[in-house]
Amino acid sequence: MNETLKRGISGAVYVILLIASIYYSTETFFLLFGIFLVIAVFEFCNLVKLHVIFPVLLALTTYGTISYLLFNKIRFDRNFDLALLALTMLVSIKGIVFLFSRNKDSVNTFSKYAYLIGYVILPFIIITKIPFGVKGYNPKILIGIFILIWTNDTFAYLVGKSIGKHKLYERISPKKTIEGFLGGVAFAVLAGFLISKYYIEGGRLAQNIWIGFALIMSIFGTIGDLIESKFKRIAGVKDSGKIMPGHGGILDRLDSIIFAAPFVFLFYQILNLL
Repeated sequence: MNETLKRGISGAVYVILLIASIYYSTETFFLLFGIFLVIAVFEFCNLVKLHVIFPVLLALTTYGTISYLLFNKIRFDRNFDLALLALTMLVSIKGIVFLFSRNKDSVNTFSKYAYLIGYVILPFIIITKIPFGVKGYNPKILIGIFILIWTNDTFAYLVGKSIGKHKLYERISPKKTIEGFLGGVAFAVLAGFLISKYYIEGGRLAQNIWIGFALIMSIFGTIGDLIESKFKRIAGVKDSGKIMPGHGGILDRLDSIIFAAPFVFLFYQILNLL
């Protein structure tokens, strides 16, 4: 089968499955992202050379417990959310330092488990909390977030391929350009405005919030993609997995949202204080 056709089919299946599961019910939403989490844990363990049994059990136990509570509308104490966010943000900062450090071409055992928890498991849990607003489960929120990611990725590629001349971070990702990055940000902001106006159907406040989401997803999503690229470079592999022909693994598809999700959730918390 032609490689482009194979990539197109697997990408379409992924998008349809994702949108359908998020829209259909909270059960299918939790189930799909639970499956994604297990696959992502397998892929991450393969990248950093960790035995998979304990990480998978840890992921299933943590995700299963919190998903059960969310599904049954058992509200979390705000301090729990803040503690969850703080731990994840600490690992996110560690990941950014790791990305830009020229001296770290390996990952020690402590860091492997820190990234397993704060870079993979907890962000998936945070993703499951994002669609739950004051009125309960709202699938449009998460679908909108994914639209921002897809818009940013698509136009970063198109703009970078068309006019990109200056490398963004050549040592880790030779194909990314500054022009592509800025193009992705600009079109994601436009998408955020359109989402707020025609999909979410909100007022000026909603527009500002979704433009904020667009900036967060573009900036931190790109950083998340670069961090995963560094893990792959250290491991000496092109993709995190082979589950999606032409696209790689689940981590390759979700690296942007799992890194950006804690920052979106932090934005939520800040908005709640205003």
